[in-house]
Amino acid sequence: MKQDKKLVVAISSRALFDLDASHRVFEEQGKEAFCRYQVEHEDETLAPGVAFNLVKKLLAINRQLPAPEIEVILLSRNSADTGLRVFNSIRHYGLEISRAAFTSGQSPFNYIAPFGADLFLSANAEDVACALAAGHAAATILASGPAANASEQLRIAFDGDAVLFSDESERIYRAGGLQAFTENEISEARKPLSGGPFKAFLAALHRIQTLFPADQSPIRTALVTARGAPAHERVVRTLRAWDIRIDEALFLGGMDKGPFLGAFGADIFFDDQKHHCESAARHVATGHVPHGIANHPCSAGTSD
Repeated sequence: MKQDKKLVVAISSRALFDLDASHRVFEEQGKEAFCRYQVEHEDETLAPGVAFNLVKKLLAINRQLPAPEIEVILLSRNSADTGLRVFNSIRHYGLEISRAAFTSGQSPFNYIAPFGADLFLSANAEDVACALAAGHAAATILASGPAANASEQLRIAFDGDAVLFSDESERIYRAGGLQAFTENEISEARKPLSGGPFKAFLAALHRIQTLFPADQSPIRTALVTARGAPAHERVVRTLRAWDIRIDEALFLGGMDKGPFLGAFGADIFFDDQKHHCESAARHVATGHVPHGIANHPCSAGTSD
């Protein structure tokens, strides 16, 4: 990673703000009715969405640095005309977001690369799948009702296999079961796992963390995995080989992740498995990463 590159997060308007009412108009009455609704309500401030707190905390980190190191951009299926309400709401909340792409109903994922985004968050699963297929870190924001973490520190939690790491071990689990998975992780304990779709994003967070004393970092990260001993060793050695910092590592051995994510105070959690995401969303803001064998048709079972 170039040291002069900012950490860039691209976000859709429905991930940033609560657009459920206008989206229902779109689904029930069509595009023209949606456009009229947005224009008629453009002076009404939108309520924060699931990823609002994440964005607010990311941008606040810039105020602790000599020069901005983080940028948030808007990638929206709105038109510029209907998107005026979104920018009015951005101004109302004092969010320092100035760059945007409005695509009038088309998928905006083609603009992720030109903007240099390290992460794409959207409520549109199709856009997220396209982004992941193109090699970008991306997640579908799920409906979530938990209270925002009141701490000023930004806390981000990640699943391991198929998120930070490749799904190579997950494939062995699904093909041969837990015993085959465990035996493989023991025999390959000193062989680092390949990187998954969120490796580069974690590395970008790590670079921001290094700009602060370790005990004063505005960012705290956690690995929250269903792995337990002895399958933990390969994960630890992989992160060590990558020279990437992870602040907390929870090896849960199959326990429900939700309560632990709540205890960590995650502003967002990323996982590839939909059932883990649905459980986590009862406790914290959650992004589903539709990547790897767990998201192939007819796949069943779980290790991570």
